[in-house]
Amino acid sequence: MTIQIRKPRIVAFTGSTRRPSKSRALAEAIGAAVRGQLDADVATFDVVDAGPGLGAAFTRHQLTPEAAAIVDAIEQADAVIAVSPVYKGSYTGLFKHLFDFVDQNALANKPVVVGATGGGHRHALIVEHQLRPLFGFFSALVVPTAVYASDHEFLDGRVVEPAVLERIEQAGTQLALLLAAQLQAAGARPELPIAHPERLEQPEQRRAVAS
Repeated sequence: MTIQIRKPRIVAFTGSTRRPSKSRALAEAIGAAVRGQLDADVATFDVVDAGPGLGAAFTRHQLTPEAAAIVDAIEQADAVIAVSPVYKGSYTGLFKHLFDFVDQNALANKPVVVGATGGGHRHALIVEHQLRPLFGFFSALVVPTAVYASDHEFLDGRVVEPAVLERIEQAGTQLALLLAAQLQAAGARPELPIAHPERLEQPEQRRAVAS
């Protein structure tokens, strides 16, 4: 009998309304950290992909095909990466508006990484005070490490600050661990879909071994 092996699907969504954007760059960096450890497909979307019809929709059936496709992708994903720029002290309105259309049970027990970008560190707690509770409502499994990056921690559209890069690695590791364990428990694959098992150690564990 042939066993059909399906790669886990990870969807990254950002609340940015422009490109290039630091929020999308952060989401892609987290996705790359996961893919470096787990054999997974990562699809990245933002508000630009959803189009102007997102804000005009009052109900889900009023969504444009572009926006509806993103909602469907989030609901069908095995894990989610959610990143928003900070605007007026919070995540963007269109970021929240899209998640208002996500079925309240669709993210239950799904691994999620939350992240945000902003002009300075005074906004850093948005990931704990706003994004984490939002996905707590959905009963998602938000990984312990959230990632916040300020404008000065980017260079040429990429995160360059070592401390932020370490948190990206930590968050990606935690998402990979959760997702791989879930797939194994569900019997979705005969083996854990891990590309580099040694990388699934936390950075602190790797340093201890090296020393």
